[in-house]
Amino acid sequence: MIERCNPSDVHAPLGGYCHTIKVPAGSELVFVAGQVSADRKGVTKEGVRAQTQQALANLVACLAAHELTIRNVVRLTVYLTDRAHIPEMREERRFVFGTSTLPTTTL
Repeated sequence: MIERCNPSDVHAPLGGYCHTIKVPAGSELVFVAGQVSADRKGVTKEGVRAQTQQALANLVACLAAHELTIRNVVRLTVYLTDRAHIPEMREERRFVFGTSTLPTTTL
């Protein structure tokens, strides 16, 4: 079982993430390449919300190919072109990940 932790000696997370995750010994690891907002036909929709939805749908599809779910993700990196898009991205991330937290880097 994946163990999520926010150490008491570190500030509280500034968003929907946690500071650390421990993966049990002997676990298999699957690494997913960075997913962009293009659908299976290579089409990218306009707007950060639609693009975030598609990128996360692509991630879910990659995980499903290995019989995994979003609960198996241990780290997420997000690249945005404008920090003004952070609230919309977080809403979409919350829709997919729910209350699950994981170490997240947003650039």
